[in-house]
Amino acid sequence: MVTVPARQGLEAVDILRRADRRGVAPAVGPVLHDGACDTLGFLVPPGTAAAWDMPGSACTRTDGRGLRLPDPPELPGPDGATPRPADWLLPPGTGGEVTDPVMLREALGQAARLIEAADGCR
Repeated sequence: MVTVPARQGLEAVDILRRADRRGVAPAVGPVLHDGACDTLGFLVPPGTAAAWDMPGSACTRTDGRGLRLPDPPELPGPDGATPRPADWLLPPGTGGEVTDPVMLREALGQAARLIEAADGCR
């Protein structure tokens, strides 16, 4: 699971959903938000954590056991340790799709640039 700050994650969800509407396969899989809406968690394929190095995000390594869908797991809080209750922003579908890590990386980068541009206009 890749966790990111909520603002960047929401922008990335929008970017990925627009790609999905253009027919570029299911671009975004299930997405969780923590109870305080500080972070979003994108479900990604197993093995993603081994190569994930995007600044401002974290990829939690899991062997897949203990993560039962559709019951949302807890997300790490901003300190990286304290778990927070979560709920689905985009619930899992029946096909078991997850977010492609390459597309997610591109969307998070684009989201960061959009946020930087918007904050610079103030």
